[in-house]
Amino acid sequence: MAAVNSVAWYDANADTVASRYEAIASENIHGWLANMLPAAPATVMDVGAGTGRDAAWLAGKGYNVVAVEPSTGMRANAARLHPDVPIQWINDSLPALETVTRSALSFDLILLSAVWMHVAAGDRPRAFRKLINLLKPGGLIVISLRLGQAEPARGMHPVSLVELETLARDHGAFVERSVHATDQQGRSDIRWTQVAIRLPDDGTGALPLLRHVILNDDKSSTYKLALLRTICRVADGAAGFARDHDDEFVAVPMGLVALTWIRLFRPLLKAGFPQSPSNLGYERLGFVKEAFVRLTEVSHLDLRVGMSFSGDIAAALHQSLKDAADTIARMPATYMTYANGGAILSVTRTSPRSRLSRILVDQAYLASFGEMLVPRHLWMALRRFDVWVEPALIAEWTRLTKTYAARQGRRVDDAALAVAMTWQEPSRDVRAARERAICLSERRSLYCTWSGKRLVGETLDLDHCFPWSIWPCGDLWNLMPAHRTVNQREKRARMPSDSLLRAAADRIIHWWGAAYIEDDPMLAERFWLEAQSSLPMTKSTSIPGELFDAVSLQRMRLAHDQQVPEWTGDKYVAAIRSG
Repeated sequence: MAAVNSVAWYDANADTVASRYEAIASENIHGWLANMLPAAPATVMDVGAGTGRDAAWLAGKGYNVVAVEPSTGMRANAARLHPDVPIQWINDSLPALETVTRSALSFDLILLSAVWMHVAAGDRPRAFRKLINLLKPGGLIVISLRLGQAEPARGMHPVSLVELETLARDHGAFVERSVHATDQQGRSDIRWTQVAIRLPDDGTGALPLLRHVILNDDKSSTYKLALLRTICRVADGAAGFARDHDDEFVAVPMGLVALTWIRLFRPLLKAGFPQSPSNLGYERLGFVKEAFVRLTEVSHLDLRVGMSFSGDIAAALHQSLKDAADTIARMPATYMTYANGGAILSVTRTSPRSRLSRILVDQAYLASFGEMLVPRHLWMALRRFDVWVEPALIAEWTRLTKTYAARQGRRVDDAALAVAMTWQEPSRDVRAARERAICLSERRSLYCTWSGKRLVGETLDLDHCFPWSIWPCGDLWNLMPAHRTVNQREKRARMPSDSLLRAAADRIIHWWGAAYIEDDPMLAERFWLEAQSSLPMTKSTSIPGELFDAVSLQRMRLAHDQQVPEWTGDKYVAAIRSG
């Protein structure tokens, strides 16, 4: 018998179901959670959000809410019933939750109200694993179990509390509370069990694993630290190029790993800092071959996504990436192991073309070198905690370098080593964006992204939507026209609030189109390459609205993972608009 498509059923019956759901207050269903809810403004995901009843209730309490709903009909009703509520809607579903997973968001609370019975028994272990991976340590998953008469036409399956308890235990979580309830719609043959599942603070095991590799694992060179820091840099700045390999692993293009590796080593080797007991600068390192030396005329700041190279430089870069990928696969990826044995990382190599006359550093090119599989829990920990993990890596790398130098009877200039260890981003270069803004202001009206005030002459400024001091990103999509007073005196180094970003959505999307996408194919190519690299969820898209959704999710992630101060701009923007 063919499986029933429950989404199709909800699409066909959306209006009828919506009226039934909205007739019941969320407080009546979820009141048992009152003393377990996290403090606002925590991040909440409502899976199978339906009409948005519960999502709107949670948003009204001050939470940042992501609502996941695969039914077009139900989302349409949600838009009609809750048009002005700040909810981030995503078209996604269990068991995969592919779009949410790519966002790299993590949640304090995940709610599944009247959803679990739609997940087939064979899919539930995978679905639960996905939910646990999206939950912050200490977070809560709330699942309501529908017991009694099923409705086969709606794609329902039997559920039980015992099954959930087993799944929780298998994933290092536990059932903190379960309560029984009658049906709010008055159906005598249906009853409910409400379950709250807690993930302990050490639930993923990723941080102890990182500590093991950083501090305890045997090291005959700095390679293991370099590889871990390489993945850390990719997770922070180029996560959009990673893909879901399966539920256990994230696949990162091997060319991107090699490129980031080279960027990390270049300043250290140029300054002559040893990376093994016998290494003296460029000497005796497996990836440092003729091609690497020929790259000395290229700034390491130019070794990044979106750049293009030709001629001898392209050939040298291509061969250097192959050499670095070979060394990484043969050495640190092989010998970076769990405490009880077994490699943490695995590499699948492919053979890119032997010689290229031109290189565009994009996703397809970087993937031509193969892929590195990173355990998902490790990847998520690096994405969430890179601001703390990377300093630990740098400190241990610095200690090893100084130890190797001492064995060779050499002294190390601490200040020079600190500079060489610093990950350098391209300078805060806003020239391309400023040129486009000036051109647009001369040809047509250009308006401040945040205040809506027209920009002319000296009032025109370029603002990093996500401030440079918080997340160094000079990508075109992150540069917005702004009134100089608004940018320099009021917004400064603060993150726009969710409500302010939403209010500016039309102006942002219009700016992207007019400045970058519509008139200049080369600038458009750079725009989309940068977005696809630095933002999750933008892979293969060329739709500005989808890019804006990705920006909104990134704003939420940065605000919560790094506790970034926010700017609402309400009072000041009102004053600017009034004159």
